[in-house]
Amino acid sequence: MTRITDYRRKGTSRVRAGRYTEANRIYHVITSTQDRSPVFRLLQNGRLLVRAMRQEQESNHAITLAFVIMPDHLHWLLQLTGKRSLELCINAVKSGSAREINRLSGRSGKLWQKGFYDRAIRYDDDLVAIARYIVANPVRAGIV
Repeated sequence: MTRITDYRRKGTSRVRAGRYTEANRIYHVITSTQDRSPVFRLLQNGRLLVRAMRQEQESNHAITLAFVIMPDHLHWLLQLTGKRSLELCINAVKSGSAREINRLSGRSGKLWQKGFYDRAIRYDDDLVAIARYIVANPVRAGIV
């Protein structure tokens, strides 16, 4: 279990203070692009984000259970392995994808909003229903 307590460390915020991340715990994470810019309308950008998520899995930091990339945000259902905190895992995906998207598209500046929303999934929650909710987001938004 990792406790986030250092308010002065770059990339942390008081909102996350005192939160715990647990090895093998499943989390639903939502994170948005800066100013809700529809960066992921471009397929290439979505692929770069998936590559960054896959890197976390190949590094044995997280296991992806379900995800959907919306034009301006990401929903990710993942299980932590215990080798990295949730915050570090999400920051790695956000920084890796931002670096590559900015480099290949010639853009600069922030790609992601600071922080993210997360919900720890309880063991008695219906994981299949949560995954269905996540992947149905484009339908509810009228995109597909």
